[in-house]
Amino acid sequence: MSNFLINKYNVAGPRYTSYPTVPYWDEGNFSIEEYKKSLKRSFAESNKSEGISLYFHLPFCESLCTFCGCNKRITKRHEVESPYIAAVLEEWDMYLELLDEKPVIREIHLGGGTPTFFSPENLKILINGIFEKAERAEEFDFSFEGHPNNTKKDHLQALYDLGFNRVSYGVQDYNMVVQQAIHRFQPFKNVKNATDQAREIGYDSVGHDLIFGLPFQTVEHIKTTIEKTKELMPDRIAFYSYAHVPWIKGNGQRGFKEEDLPTADVKREMYETGKRMLSEAGYVEIGMDHFALRSDTLYKAVENKKLHRNFMGYTSSKTKVMIGLGVSAISDSWSGFAQNVKTIEEYYEILEKGELPLYRGHILTEEDEKMRQHILNLMCNLETSWSEENMYFPELPDVLIRLKEMEADGLVTIEKDRLIIKEEGRPFVRNVCMAFDLLLQRSKPETQLFSMTI
Repeated sequence: MSNFLINKYNVAGPRYTSYPTVPYWDEGNFSIEEYKKSLKRSFAESNKSEGISLYFHLPFCESLCTFCGCNKRITKRHEVESPYIAAVLEEWDMYLELLDEKPVIREIHLGGGTPTFFSPENLKILINGIFEKAERAEEFDFSFEGHPNNTKKDHLQALYDLGFNRVSYGVQDYNMVVQQAIHRFQPFKNVKNATDQAREIGYDSVGHDLIFGLPFQTVEHIKTTIEKTKELMPDRIAFYSYAHVPWIKGNGQRGFKEEDLPTADVKREMYETGKRMLSEAGYVEIGMDHFALRSDTLYKAVENKKLHRNFMGYTSSKTKVMIGLGVSAISDSWSGFAQNVKTIEEYYEILEKGELPLYRGHILTEEDEKMRQHILNLMCNLETSWSEENMYFPELPDVLIRLKEMEADGLVTIEKDRLIIKEEGRPFVRNVCMAFDLLLQRSKPETQLFSMTI
């Protein structure tokens, strides 16, 4: 990829885990009651046919990683576990009162924070509490994020016994200088041990998360990290570009200076190097940032045109309803989004009042729903079509005009009723989606809201 194209298209842009993206939610007019209606409607339409997804935000970490943009609470006091789990189950009970039939759960993801901060016993209490009034779908995918340093065999066994079949470990980079800068000390032996134990127990898929663009990181560091990763051959690899957004995340991303970060040109070389090495090792690039072996369900989802993307990232199954439980968790009724409050204290306080702890959200308009589907198609399948009447929209000619330059640069192909992102354009998928983002195009924000696309 030429430096000219990198410099040309390296602009601030969303990662499109939703549309509209959070900064463009119509918060001023958001109605919790309207959201509840949309959730009940989607649940009634899809629960029996496809089930629902649950996302749990487990926010506690024992130490701060300075690269992290997640909502977390740093503490070594593990007595915080039980009250938090009790609160999450209380929130779940409120949703059960809202819904008219027993939920069929198809997908669960435990994120954070550090889910394995919690003891195996408390994780059992959480998941068993969920299934006291719910049932498991015939085909299901339960996953969690594990910290290799504190994910013990007991964690893995307990969650496996509860139906969890997939785990992803945050690795980031194996170089000690980089690890010191991001305050994430991650010895290879710990990652190997956690990976081997998951496989011995019987997990279907073990993933590793790697990041390029970290402070003091070089192309050689990427090569070394991927060589070590190849020794373990995880089923999936998330190869993320570091999102530097200290104006949003505050001091958590101020553990180093701006000049300690690699330039956009070096970041692109890191990506190209990593992509080439992973391809040579047998991995296939999936959507944006993800790679999988052909034996993994994520690759099979691509083959079957069933890849989906939501606030949990790329998934191999789609449900209309996703309920988020815990602080800052986001729920999705397909026609609306709603996010929980971000502090634990406020979360507890609202639950004590017998109310859902929602504080902002968005009910999608007809236009929003069309743009959401186009962007989802691009993020998952690298193409979208407006041949069907319900996928056409009046601003389409303007969108295609915005993409003409990318077509001239050999990144996309524009046909009569279809747009295709070429292999050369894959690194710029966010830029293509931005052309379809009508809310972004209309607003042109004065301040930077997003990380850079490259």
